[in-house]
Amino acid sequence: MKSLLCLFLLAVAHADDAALIRHLLDEKLDHRTFAFADVVKASTGKSIIPLDEANAAHQRITAAIRQSLPPALTTLSQADSPVRKLRRINEASRYFEDILLEKINKIPGLRCEVPPTKNGDLQRSGYPDLKITDIATGLVAYLDPKLVEQTSVASTLRTFYYEPKENTGKINDDALHLLCGIEHDGRDGVWTFTKFHLVDLSTLRVRLKAEFQASNADIYPKK
Repeated sequence: MKSLLCLFLLAVAHADDAALIRHLLDEKLDHRTFAFADVVKASTGKSIIPLDEANAAHQRITAAIRQSLPPALTTLSQADSPVRKLRRINEASRYFEDILLEKINKIPGLRCEVPPTKNGDLQRSGYPDLKITDIATGLVAYLDPKLVEQTSVASTLRTFYYEPKENTGKINDDALHLLCGIEHDGRDGVWTFTKFHLVDLSTLRVRLKAEFQASNADIYPKK
């Protein structure tokens, strides 16, 4: 009797999984777009504040970013730049984060830091990369530096990713969400950074890429 019950429960579980998979496939999620602001609100309970260029606190934060980025472009384009030792250009974003963090922290009235997770841990990976606070008002802005080759600014390839996390998520405030797209010339190993774009993500629309995954530990049996 016990074995029959186990088989029944297993069959029900498999039927539930199959029904869920069919439901997800029927939704055609790969073809839909979602407001990034809605995704953040649903996954974190926090709101994305639209950038208002007439707001004094917003102005202080965006001015600090625009002031700090040109020296970073110059420094990391030099022949002795640590970026020149990298294998992949995407790894260079960490250096821009470090310079921005240092320079914005030197501007009176602002604080820049790696945003802590919900658990209070400091984690460099995952969106967003930096948290800027206007001390006078408490306004928070999340900033995500992103490298982009100057010939592919109009590309339709996916380059922005956000994965909601329960305990390791770093969006813990109602905040501005800004992306600085840093253009480079595409010359592998001798990259020159040419200009940047400061983008307000409050109106961004995103797609959900549904995929089924497995790790090597899942695939290969233990010996």
